[in-house]
Amino acid sequence: MVTFSAVVYKEDGVYIAKCLEVGTASQGKTINDAISNLKEATELYLEEFQLKKCENALFTTFEVREHAKVKEEEFAKYL
Repeated sequence: MVTFSAVVYKEDGVYIAKCLEVGTASQGKTINDAISNLKEATELYLEEFQLKKCENALFTTFEVREHAKVKEEEFAKYL
């Protein structure tokens, strides 16, 4: 078994899940659906392409000046 990292966010009413190490992506109506679909997509990908040496992803945050028209309250609804 190999452990991968995923980022999940909501866009246009569906949840999008992306695997950081492999680059696969999928979607679903719920977070669990999106992750389950991502797992399947990643397994199918790995059937065709050999896994290169993979290190755990580093998660971090960073700040930028607010120039966008989207306010923090708007952004929070996607979490």
